[in-house]
Amino acid sequence: MAAIPSGTMGAPEACTVVIFGASGDLTKRKLVPALHSLAAAGQLPRNFSVVGYARSGLSNEEFRLRMRQAVSEYGSCTAGERSAWEKFAQDLVYVRGGFEEEGYRRLKETLAAIEGKSGSTKNRIFYLATPPGLYAPIMRQIAAAGLARKDQPGTGWTRVVIEKPFGKDLETARELGRQVHEAFDERQVYRIDHYLGKETVQNILVFRFANAVFEPIWNRRYVDHVQITAAESMGVEHRGGYYEKAGVIRDMFQNHLLQLLCLTAMEPPIAFTADAVRDEKVKVLRSVQPISPEEVDQVAVRGQYGHEKLGDNEVKAYREEDGVAPDSTRETYAAVKLLIENWRWEGVPFYLRSGKRLPKKITEIAIHFKQPPLLLFKACPIEKVSPNVLLLRIQPDEGISLTFEVKPPGSEICVNSLSLDFNYRGAFGAAPPEAYETLLLDCMRGDSTLFTRHDWVELAWFLMDPILRCWESKLPEDFPNYAAGSSGPRQADALIESDRRRWRQS
Repeated sequence: MAAIPSGTMGAPEACTVVIFGASGDLTKRKLVPALHSLAAAGQLPRNFSVVGYARSGLSNEEFRLRMRQAVSEYGSCTAGERSAWEKFAQDLVYVRGGFEEEGYRRLKETLAAIEGKSGSTKNRIFYLATPPGLYAPIMRQIAAAGLARKDQPGTGWTRVVIEKPFGKDLETARELGRQVHEAFDERQVYRIDHYLGKETVQNILVFRFANAVFEPIWNRRYVDHVQITAAESMGVEHRGGYYEKAGVIRDMFQNHLLQLLCLTAMEPPIAFTADAVRDEKVKVLRSVQPISPEEVDQVAVRGQYGHEKLGDNEVKAYREEDGVAPDSTRETYAAVKLLIENWRWEGVPFYLRSGKRLPKKITEIAIHFKQPPLLLFKACPIEKVSPNVLLLRIQPDEGISLTFEVKPPGSEICVNSLSLDFNYRGAFGAAPPEAYETLLLDCMRGDSTLFTRHDWVELAWFLMDPILRCWESKLPEDFPNYAAGSSGPRQADALIESDRRRWRQS
């Protein structure tokens, strides 16, 4: 199978998307609204169908009604998208079934009927919008029903999409990989991380490699350190049961934050193709200095939010959330310092942090350049000249800014910080597309650049496993250790301040 150039704008081939877990939250909140938006924009192929598969007893019409309500509630509601619904709904089909062979037999018959009616090639995407524990049994049944065909010219293609988490540690990730590969070749597997579908994340590579002004200074000679932040102002909400099993390291670090680190730190790929880009991301993880059990306390900090009154509202502590044990030791905040041992980044620390109940919802990458000497500005009433900071905002206000120093008007030589700022909505007159729209369309086109490869998954778990094992063997004595609405535990400030640096205040 030839490599497909990343970002190709060719129209996708006729195909059918089968959604397992069609009655679940992901389907109604993200998948069907994203597919409907693509349909309204004319980006889906002419012969295209969606088959919902779940255990709920629904007719085709009942399923369509539910999806119409989902699109109204969670999708865009432009006039064009509203008028596109009727045509889109004609291609929505529902199959009731669980793990029994009969359900998969009905699914196979339904696919044959759809493809026979349209006369289209048998191109299929199986989307597993289910809990991870169901991935293996679903794939076994797909294979047993003869639906997990290997790609062969002229017979159509088959792809499977699975959502994170890809395991809960290195051992389970390897086992999941083995189970996946029993049914599908790696090239058929699309491990989806919705962060990689965000416009600014995709723009990192273009920003770095299409602008000659930045690449020469993107290294240890000019960069002092990098901060990658994914902060949430909300608590765990209705996900308390999930969070008790996961925690912030599994939920955010092993996937989202390490992906952002790789895109920031990777070398230029030899070509803008899926394997070339993903090869460079794997090289970054292989270069990250492993954390020994003895080093965990020096490079990683954990926290859990407590009760606080914010304005007129009483905010629950994590231990008071539904589904959470009253003496829970699960972390809702973490900060980790990583070092990349290669020629470009030797000695440059990467500080990663993420948490719940922080002051603001924001995801960003801040590249802090080295501080210039004060020499010329000793007469200024300042202790030091601020370093330049290049900020890549991932959400919620996608954009890029560069902070630099200027002299304000007046007779005295003084220094003030200003910034050049770019945001997508202001520059292009519209918000960027939803991440799932981008990723679903890429899957239809066969472009796996923004999807996660199995070797990257295992390396990411290899790096995070020592932290998880240490924290699970040594329980914290001070939880909760940061108030809801604060910037996190004081230990996180101490982590970065021990290197004579400070967290950026968003």
